[in-house]
Amino acid sequence: MMEKLLRKVLYTGIGIVTSTTEKLQKAVDELVSKGKISEDEGKKVVEDVVKNTETKKEEYESRFRKLIDAALAKLNMPQGDTYEKLEKRIKSLEVKLGLLSKELDAKVAKENTTETPAKKTSTRKKVDAVLTDTPTEN
Repeated sequence: MMEKLLRKVLYTGIGIVTSTTEKLQKAVDELVSKGKISEDEGKKVVEDVVKNTETKKEEYESRFRKLIDAALAKLNMPQGDTYEKLEKRIKSLEVKLGLLSKELDAKVAKENTTETPAKKTSTRKKVDAVLTDTPTEN
């Protein structure tokens, strides 16, 4: 999940750089056509900007990744496949809880057929306490 967001942000950055480079190229072409700079000077300007951008790209990606990692660490959020593993574990536990709840309901129903009304209320309170994780009074 976070990897997808990171990729989107990086691709957005690449798109911005590409757009900026295209605009720079058009501006340089216009300056060349008006005779304000030579064609060689224009090429050099564009090449320098592109080269500088490419060399800085890895530095920016590294900084960005460190910022994201620091933010995730502060939020105590799982990263990478740890998130997916936790998601699968939660789903598995939900299924187990559902099965245990059905089993417990069946047991209570069976006990309720043979118990007195006072005992039925006591059993129901215990079941509710287990399901809500609250202490019971005996």
